[in-house]
Amino acid sequence: MIGAIITGSLVLLADAAHMAADAAGVGLSLLATWFAERPPTAKRTFGYARAEILAAMANALLLLGMAALIFTEAIRRLSSPPGISSGLLIGFGVGALVANTVSLLLLRTGQAESLNVRGAFLEVAADTLGAAAVIVTGVIVSLTGARLADPIASMVVGVLILPRTWRLLREAVDVLLEASPEGIDLDEIRT
Repeated sequence: MIGAIITGSLVLLADAAHMAADAAGVGLSLLATWFAERPPTAKRTFGYARAEILAAMANALLLLGMAALIFTEAIRRLSSPPGISSGLLIGFGVGALVANTVSLLLLRTGQAESLNVRGAFLEVAADTLGAAAVIVTGVIVSLTGARLADPIASMVVGVLILPRTWRLLREAVDVLLEASPEGIDLDEIRT
């Protein structure tokens, strides 16, 4: 966030806000995992297993809100893009890329076992693409002076957020509504 303020870049602000939301999401995911491991009680006969699904849903809703904010500000900046400090922008982008790569490596194995961890993995994967967008934006502005690259790249970051967020939200809602698992033909099972 400080880097976005210093550089004046919306794409860096979008990436930083997305990463902050991801950090909060990972914290929420860890808390939900801890709750999910608690044993059933007389009042909660199935335990707290659905806490992970609620956390995944909260993450998805938070990310949808972030995308809306990014698009709103990017559209506003298309009409009058402010100047940005491209050298600092590239430096912050490289730092974010390194941090996201380490996070992806840490979450890689757990994402196949938990919807909640998969949500965190997908968030970090999009952050990695966002960091790359920050670097590319910095290079474009540095080489060409094209200030429109910043709001355009911000919208690209916003677009990167939407498909995986929608998929995560749909999967969480399906679990909460006890929908048939994907790939299961109920008519075939009944037969």
